[in-house]
Amino acid sequence: MTSHDEKNVTPINKSNLEDVQNAKSDFAVDIDRVGIKDFCMPLAVRDMANSFQHTIAHVDMGVDLPAAFKGTHMSRFIEALEAFRESSNEKLDYPSLKRLLQNVCTKLDAQKASICFRFPYFMTKQAPVSKASAQVAYNCALTGEIDRDTENPTFLIEIDVPVTTVCPCSKAISRAGAHGQRSHIIMKIRIDRFTWLEEFIHIAEASGSAPIYALLKREDEKAVTELAYDNAYFVEDVVRSVANKLKEHEHVTWFRVEVESHESIHGHNAFACIESK
Repeated sequence: MTSHDEKNVTPINKSNLEDVQNAKSDFAVDIDRVGIKDFCMPLAVRDMANSFQHTIAHVDMGVDLPAAFKGTHMSRFIEALEAFRESSNEKLDYPSLKRLLQNVCTKLDAQKASICFRFPYFMTKQAPVSKASAQVAYNCALTGEIDRDTENPTFLIEIDVPVTTVCPCSKAISRAGAHGQRSHIIMKIRIDRFTWLEEFIHIAEASGSAPIYALLKREDEKAVTELAYDNAYFVEDVVRSVANKLKEHEHVTWFRVEVESHESIHGHNAFACIESK
């Protein structure tokens, strides 16, 4: 079926349209990165439990632009994403992201290309006593960068893992109880081969006072609060624990870990950060 608008479109000879982007730049300055941000698309990512899971990604894409060119061709980023979506059935993994980066370099005649997918990643977690199940969301990002002079791209994983922390000082000085709060463990990790997101989520959750759950019954609340109380940690303790585990991971080549505690009795947040050398 042809729409009313399509019937009234005048045929256009593309050869008569000026390619303004390829015109000479007014300023002889190289641009490090130019492209699109916050393009939303469906995506499937690798999942330890189910092979793949479907999510929604917000995508940033960019390329370098030499001083000789006035602008880049923004539409070609979307064309590359559509080709990726059709060829890989929207599944994001190392080979498909590498092909996408190479395609972006080719389509935009670029030396360097970068792509970042930001998406919620879901894990089904059982409550510790009742075994009630519900999904917990973790905000994740996968960034890939490639230079035509190198064969393989570099990849950076970012994961935000919420945990519970209990203050050791409050526990030590208080007659009853101790203040606890939600803290976020934000890991940026470079790896030299594929590694499950779940591995790093487990590392983070094991370093807090207690994990976060989506569904807890009364018996679960008792178990979780007592677990957190028995494992009271400062942000300094948590960030050191995560960093030590990442140092020991055989496929991690670089990392940066920041832990931020949303303090429940203070008017400020507390944070600690470690970056590998």
